[in-house]
Amino acid sequence: MAYLARIEPEFSQPFDFRERLAPSPATPEFSEREWSIVRLARRDGLSTLRPYGRVRRFVRWLTGLGINPVLADPRLEAIRRISVLSWRFGFSVPGSDVADFIAAGFSPDQYELLVSSVSAAAASTKRNAR
Repeated sequence: MAYLARIEPEFSQPFDFRERLAPSPATPEFSEREWSIVRLARRDGLSTLRPYGRVRRFVRWLTGLGINPVLADPRLEAIRRISVLSWRFGFSVPGSDVADFIAAGFSPDQYELLVSSVSAAAASTKRNAR
């Protein structure tokens, strides 16, 4: 014997969790400074996302080489981190990093705009390289 669940009309629409995360701005655009951070993050490696350990600090002190890639503004640093991950992995960024990006004051729409723009730029570069 089968059980048939009755679906009420008020619950028939799917719930959008993005509304609960952060209110979307009127336009999900970035400023020119933020777009420049996205472009510059293409050259940054994944090692720039990890904090410096003792050995790495010692080598930097000994050689005098290397600069600290961490940006002073936490909002711009959040863009840099998510951009580095997006250039490497596309939409396969870990959820905790996306949550940190949204916690920095960005919306899920801005995240989608950033990753889709990065993916399109990466695809066009690959096409041009052939």
